[in-house]
Amino acid sequence: MKTFVTGATGVFGRRIVDELTDRNHEVLGLSRDADGDAVVRDYGGVPVRGDVLDRDTLRNATDDADRNGDAVDVVIHTATKLPPAEKTTAEYWARNDEVRHGGARNLVAVLGDDVDRFVFPSVVWVARQPDGSVFDESAPRHPDRATQSAADVEDLFENAADDHGFDPLILRTGFFYGPDDHTTRSFAENLCSGDLPVVGGGVLGRKDAELSLLHVDDAGRAVAAAVAAGVTGLYHVVDDEPVTVADYLRTFADLLDAPEPSRVPWWVARPFAGKDAVRFMTSPMPTTTDKFRSDVGWKPEYPTYREGLEQVVETWRADGTLAELRGEDADAGTQTRTVENTI
Repeated sequence: MKTFVTGATGVFGRRIVDELTDRNHEVLGLSRDADGDAVVRDYGGVPVRGDVLDRDTLRNATDDADRNGDAVDVVIHTATKLPPAEKTTAEYWARNDEVRHGGARNLVAVLGDDVDRFVFPSVVWVARQPDGSVFDESAPRHPDRATQSAADVEDLFENAADDHGFDPLILRTGFFYGPDDHTTRSFAENLCSGDLPVVGGGVLGRKDAELSLLHVDDAGRAVAAAVAAGVTGLYHVVDDEPVTVADYLRTFADLLDAPEPSRVPWWVARPFAGKDAVRFMTSPMPTTTDKFRSDVGWKPEYPTYREGLEQVVETWRADGTLAELRGEDADAGTQTRTVENTI
């Protein structure tokens, strides 16, 4: 198959390109400049210049690709513009929504009549339940400011499918982590400096939220496996064991030889971290990947956060990042970030 991937130069997108090319699919990776072209090529794809917010550039990119071979079969829309590490605002989320939802509208307008499938990696916490209970693909959604655009793209692809004749595939993934993931690195920096507490729910901060996670390597493999299997519809893609924020951070700190994180109530952290970060860290989202595993035959290489975090730290040990985080490198910088910089 020929696939067209937006966000192909990002942490997630380049893994999708890599996994698909390993399966002998032709992959067109959307790029905006020469540096992006090089990233797409490094992971085995063919770079095409364009912008998801500019229909003319999308049309030109895919027309050029068609002239050089078969038409695109599958579009995978991973492009986002997530807010920066500091405390988020409505303006930042609006920019992300424009890329995620506006880009999806443009993709449907340009390619909707010509491709077989549209794939959208959404997020499982768009459907987390107010009572914190375990949920699956049949559960009602409860989007907030950070996830509204994900819900909007899910609806867009599902509603446009009949009019344009394509099949939608929604893959709601767990919370990403990995050695080159910005949030994972930020967590580690703050743990090593003692500036990342466990933010707990309840008045005293003793209530822990269970989160469903996914190593970003496994996320790339899951998307490629779903494309190869030809599945459509809605799936949750997470690892095998939800984990509380407290257990995740304490395990990570132990692997880093960092101080054990302290604990603070949500109302203490909110003025510094912002309501989006606090809501994320204190709102449970336990779910499973049973349906996806059954239909696709996929299973995570890192079945729990423990194996995944071990891989992260071993990677950092090999490339020198761990020494830098521990202050063992003379060039290690002195930037200290607080909990507000982690989501």
